[in-house]
Amino acid sequence: MRQGRRLRSASAPASERPWIECLPEAGYNCSFMGLSTLSRRAFLGAAAAAGAAAQTSFSFKVAQTVLPRWRGFNLLDMFQAFAKQDRKSLLVREEELRWIRDWGFNFVRFPMDYWLWVDSDWPQTRKLRVEDVLKIKESALEPVDRMVELGRKYGLHVSLNFHRAPGYCVNNPDREPFILWLDSRAEDAFIYHWDYFAKRYQGVSEFDLSFNLLNEAPRPREDYMSREDYRRVMTAAVNKIRETSPRRLILIDGLETGTSVVDEMIPTGVAQSLHAYWPGGLSHYRASWVDRKGTFPEPTWPMKKADGTVTASREILEKRIAPWAELARKGIGVHCGECGCYNKTPHAVFLAWFQDVLEVLESHGIGWALWNFRGSFGVLDSGRSDVDYEDWYGHKLDRKLLNLMQRH
Repeated sequence: MRQGRRLRSASAPASERPWIECLPEAGYNCSFMGLSTLSRRAFLGAAAAAGAAAQTSFSFKVAQTVLPRWRGFNLLDMFQAFAKQDRKSLLVREEELRWIRDWGFNFVRFPMDYWLWVDSDWPQTRKLRVEDVLKIKESALEPVDRMVELGRKYGLHVSLNFHRAPGYCVNNPDREPFILWLDSRAEDAFIYHWDYFAKRYQGVSEFDLSFNLLNEAPRPREDYMSREDYRRVMTAAVNKIRETSPRRLILIDGLETGTSVVDEMIPTGVAQSLHAYWPGGLSHYRASWVDRKGTFPEPTWPMKKADGTVTASREILEKRIAPWAELARKGIGVHCGECGCYNKTPHAVFLAWFQDVLEVLESHGIGWALWNFRGSFGVLDSGRSDVDYEDWYGHKLDRKLLNLMQRH
């Protein structure tokens, strides 16, 4: 099979660079991904004013000094194969990336379902055969190419993520024809697809593009996946990507759906991603895939039992994020790839909780991405019943949420 086309590298003006916060004045390590004096000079020469602003924002000592403090959104255009099969619906809307940039953000995470580029009859049968998993249809990756190109056009770092990968997905894993952690064919397919992506985007700068290998790894358990299984599979994919793109920034999600640090991966030097949805009774109140029976009590922040006992608070939140800050102090890049709150949580409760989440992350220099941009967790068209929306080019804008995010 012919390898897909390679996108060439392109350089945005320094003032539009999403990594502009990666400055020595801001306390950041500009040796990120092995970059040398040339990159340091570029950062310093381009951003005297930004450096001054960064000193103000980061006058305290932060844990996270490896990555820029990327802040932005998840875009869900290729999130689920069963939800969207029309090709036009897979194309990210250019105006959304322009708005993201104009609102002051610098990062987009792009969760993808690999079924969308597998060439088989699954759209008719709703099943994927093992023998079809390696059949990549190059034209089906054009929406991904577009995402990468538009990210560079608008100075947004793009992180490509396999939300569904060969052998695993946090949602409906039983749809897969094999299990990633137990079947060597699945592991080989996982590595094959990431190798394909590494070669396809070999010419794209590591400043513009990163790879987030797998969304929300499961909780290790007997007869399914051990911590060693996760280390083995992720390390094999990392090594394969680095054969083609040794400077590519690679992120892995924490175990237990992005809540547990993976110490076993520290020797590889890859960055790690946490997901900030704790407590789930607040972030996923009445979300059908979590609060399945609709029995979660209406949340408050802090959360309390009927007798007044506090079960979730800013203090406990800080303790839960502390291991990630400690990981960052060891020289490992840390980013929060997902955070946010479903639209049934009272808006005032959501904003109070989210302010604490963002402040704690910021105190450690950790960037974040809201799930999602447009939709039930988003800043646009979230469908909340208790928000005074502002019209934004035909969309409903949650201005209070946007303002909160812009402050952090």
